[in-house]
Amino acid sequence: FEAHPNSTTFTHLKILYGLGFRRISLGVQDFNPKVLAAINRTQNFNQVENITRLAKEIGYSSVNYDLIYGLPFQTRKGIISTLKKVITLRPDRIAFYSYAYVPWIKPAQRGFSESDLPVEQGKQALYEIGNEKFTDVGYEEIGMDHFVLRKDALYRASHSKKLHRNFMGYTDSHTKLLIGLGASAISDAWYGFVQNGKTIEEYYKKIQEGKPPFFRGHILSSEDIILRKHILNIMCNMETSWALPEEQCDAFYEGLNRLKEMEDDNLITITPYHLKIKKEGKLFMRNVCMAFDARLWRHQPQTQLFSAVI
Repeated sequence: FEAHPNSTTFTHLKILYGLGFRRISLGVQDFNPKVLAAINRTQNFNQVENITRLAKEIGYSSVNYDLIYGLPFQTRKGIISTLKKVITLRPDRIAFYSYAYVPWIKPAQRGFSESDLPVEQGKQALYEIGNEKFTDVGYEEIGMDHFVLRKDALYRASHSKKLHRNFMGYTDSHTKLLIGLGASAISDAWYGFVQNGKTIEEYYKKIQEGKPPFFRGHILSSEDIILRKHILNIMCNMETSWALPEEQCDAFYEGLNRLKEMEDDNLITITPYHLKIKKEGKLFMRNVCMAFDARLWRHQPQTQLFSAVI
């Protein structure tokens, strides 16, 4: 479950453990007070340390930290300080995400300007610092944006090619049914998905009315399902194949054509019925996946909707 360092208590942890929860994810983001203030977060190191200790004492098998690089006012010195603190707590998993700067969608991001963010080259340097620090102390990078200890189940799943990814991130269990509980959570039945209401008030109002707390949803077409399978293969295994007719569609081949430049740059290899991301191209995994997002390419907006990939 997703836990906030400010509101998670021993009782909270104990009750959820009794209900069968065994993994906890903490939204750490950063430990620098100036950076946290810019993104409206107030937790501190002691709170994160206390929750981590309590979770392990109770018996949780896996603790994950969400960290973000590219945040406003984040510097090389500052992120090194944060990473050193994270490493002392030794979480089992670390998700190291790129900051999505979308003030046209999130009004809270209008409290600072784009000039307060690391430039693209500086942002990339922050990621490389994290990658180096984590791997130096025994973490291994898996999939996209994730680092795990070798004793963790995700490490074994990655090396046996049984890694899976859903709306909560990477997992070692593959199921076609995912039920999301809580405001804004997403449920997935493989052939379609729905998102719960984004505010707590909206979420509980529908529950109290005896209605599903859904905000919006989507039924997947046969094309969606084919493309989804290939994108998941790439995200989890850095490769995909399409020898069978049911693994092919026009939109997939359109995506392959978009990757010609990356192939020329020696970042990926494409052979008959097989695509593989090379070690040099791992950083561009998200770009490879975007090439197969048919809905994105067909409905490109006139104005920007998304943040930069890196």
